[in-house]
Amino acid sequence: MGHIERGSNPVSPRKDDEMKHELEGYLRSGQHTHVEEANDPEPAADDDVRVGTSGPVPPPGEERDRARAETDAEALRLELARHLDRTSFPADRAAVLRALEEHHAPDPVVEQARGLPEDGTYRNADEIVKALGGAGGG
Repeated sequence: MGHIERGSNPVSPRKDDEMKHELEGYLRSGQHTHVEEANDPEPAADDDVRVGTSGPVPPPGEERDRARAETDAEALRLELARHLDRTSFPADRAAVLRALEEHHAPDPVVEQARGLPEDGTYRNADEIVKALGGAGGG
C-alpha cells in the first residue's frame, strides 16, 4: 500500500520544522532566563522590603505586629471555643482554667488563660481573648 500523502494536511513538513524550531527557541530562551534568575538570588535587605513584593507578610513594624497579634488572638479564640462549651459560661478565671484543664486544652492555651484578671467574668471566648489583650483589646 505504501505511504499516503494527504493534500489537506494544514502543516507542510517544511512549515512543521519551522514551527518546531521557533518553539525550541522560545523554550530555550524561556529556560535560559529562568536559569539565570535561579543563579542570581538577590539577598533581601530588611529596609528593602516593599509591601506586596513578599506576599501577604506586611513590612516589619507596627503593621506586622498588629497582623501577628490578630492571628494569635484568632487562634486563641478558636482554641478557647473548642475547649469551652456554652455550659462553661459565664465563667471567672478559675472556672475558665478548670474547664480548659478538664477538656485537656493544650498547655499554651492554659498558660495564656492564667493571665486572666482574677476578678473578671466572661460570657464567651471573645471576652476572654479581649481580657488577655487580644485583637481589639487595649
